[in-house]
Amino acid sequence: MKRQFIAGAVCPRCGELDKLVMISGGETPVRECVRCDFSEQMPSPPRGQELPTRVTRAGARRSETEAAPVKFVERPQTTD
Repeated sequence: MKRQFIAGAVCPRCGELDKLVMISGGETPVRECVRCDFSEQMPSPPRGQELPTRVTRAGARRSETEAAPVKFVERPQTTD
């Protein structure tokens, strides 16, 4: 079995940062907290399908804001 820490993850039970580890190599991957007794089996993604994320959705590919030119304005110099 392979144990790998998940950087930046917060334990849902104890709230500690960087204490979750992913254990893979079995039938289903498991995440556990090394601080408390939290353990959860992760669902395995369906084979041959890409998981829907905000990047892979069709709506994410369209631009929601129109492009506009940027104007640079010079500030007057002050003397102190």
